[in-house]
Amino acid sequence: IRAGERYHRRCPLPRAVFVTGAAGFIGSHVSEALLARGDRVIGFDNFDPFYDRRIKERNLAKLSAHPSFSFLEGDIRDASALARWGEGIPPDAVIHLAAKAGVRPSVADPVGYADVNVHGTIRVLEWARERRVPKILFASSSSVYGNTEVSPAHENLPMVPISPYGVNKAACEHYARVFSDLYGMDIVALRYFNVFGPRQDPGSQYAAVIPIFITHMLRGQRPPVHGNGRQSRDFSYIDNVIHANLLACEAEGPIAGVYNA
Repeated sequence: IRAGERYHRRCPLPRAVFVTGAAGFIGSHVSEALLARGDRVIGFDNFDPFYDRRIKERNLAKLSAHPSFSFLEGDIRDASALARWGEGIPPDAVIHLAAKAGVRPSVADPVGYADVNVHGTIRVLEWARERRVPKILFASSSSVYGNTEVSPAHENLPMVPISPYGVNKAACEHYARVFSDLYGMDIVALRYFNVFGPRQDPGSQYAAVIPIFITHMLRGQRPPVHGNGRQSRDFSYIDNVIHANLLACEAEGPIAGVYNA
């Protein structure tokens, strides 16, 4: 049973939800779960060339078959592209998932990552503020913690990111807090921990270790292990991330803040 089918009965009234990065791995799953609950979904994606467009098009084709799904192609940094939708009735919620992902690639391109992840997020927050959107969710990351020795990590730990990507997400959390305080917006940051599951591109330079291991084993090859193999990581299955997003959308009253997912 998919997450959307598990939880749709708890919120019977249909809503309009604006999802950035809707054609991506996490975005397509979240959009599908919202549609299964009876919500209307407006997807937004720019088909970043760093990702396999064919995979995104397959994700989008599946979503587009649903009568309650509509789609706009555009870049979150482009205010005019965002403005093409939402001039009338604003959405009931925004789920902001569009971003450049991956720690290692961010080291090679810190300027490009900051432009998309920080500047783009500010554009989305400002777009939502102008339309008085009741609730905004966005994807943060466990990378904001850096190399903490505390396990499991908790939200009261200091943010000590060690990569441009982690700095991006930490900056976005600060902007979210300031927007919440200044403008009374209900903005929720969900910190993801190495999400894996169906539709994740194992050939991408952003691919996590789970799909890489699976691909090697399906080929009868030994999975690549770097160092002594004693490293630890916290992996989250995609359904748990869907669950977190749906619960944050359903929550009554303001819940602005940061939550580990």
